[in-house]
Amino acid sequence: MSIELIEEEIRKLRLEMDAMEVGSPEYENQKDRIYDLQKTFFSSLSAWDRVTLARDPKRAKAQDYIKHLFTDFIELHGDRGCKDDGAIIGGLAYFEDMPVTVIAESKGKSFEENMKMNFGMVSPEGYRKALRLAKQAEKFNRPIITIVDTPGAYPGKVAEEHGQAEAIAKCLYTFADLKVPVICIVISEGGSGGALALSVADRIIMLENAVYSILSPEGFASILWKDDSKVKEAAEVMKMTSYDLKEEKIVDYIVKEPIGKIEENFMSVIDQIKRLLHDNLKELSAKKKSVLVEERLNKYRNLGVPPWKM
Repeated sequence: MSIELIEEEIRKLRLEMDAMEVGSPEYENQKDRIYDLQKTFFSSLSAWDRVTLARDPKRAKAQDYIKHLFTDFIELHGDRGCKDDGAIIGGLAYFEDMPVTVIAESKGKSFEENMKMNFGMVSPEGYRKALRLAKQAEKFNRPIITIVDTPGAYPGKVAEEHGQAEAIAKCLYTFADLKVPVICIVISEGGSGGALALSVADRIIMLENAVYSILSPEGFASILWKDDSKVKEAAEVMKMTSYDLKEEKIVDYIVKEPIGKIEENFMSVIDQIKRLLHDNLKELSAKKKSVLVEERLNKYRNLGVPPWKM
């Protein structure tokens, strides 16, 4: 059964609940039916189901994580060269009284916001804004928290003319050598170089139903099989789920999501991320800068290398 059918079934059951007396045996039985239905479905999600959940327009955005994870957030704008890209939200904040720099890719919550944020597809100016903030964080010895939620970098003609590939490459090069802790959180979609640009980090945290891949399942299917209708098969082959990536040691931590949609118990997700940030910032901040950079480089050098060759 697909997510759409499950949601329709749950919607009908909840409509029936509206006619029941709150707290009555019938009402409680209906709640149990909904929970059992969700539990059965969400315990056996396919890769494509997770793609669908990650792309859900109602899923929490980077703005929601910034609001609940950090205090005193001050947004900074512009790349000091061309313009301010709305697809990157960046600035200064406190995490548990520790000053940090936050750099987040974000989609909007409405059509108007999505137009302003280009549906989370970052332009070269956005990546250059991220670079500016990252170098500023290094100068003032502030840890960096990046939040990834993008289908990919903006592929338009103007973006290419403004140096999209160079901007992404500069991010990879710069983040690899930053002498402050870098922690990346993949909250929904992590697509292609658009996501990779902000995920060269000491630790990568990924939400359970987020996805992270070299390109979209649609693009993969059209390239491999010349048939973009085979998206479900592509999603399985690509190994793009949090569990696939944890097994490959690309992702360090998986944040469990509540049964049903993430917004049903968003604070449980926030609490898990807070604990991970607390523990890892404490550990990483205690390391010498040279050790921090060397360990980060080794993390990526060793990806895909068999244990006996490491």
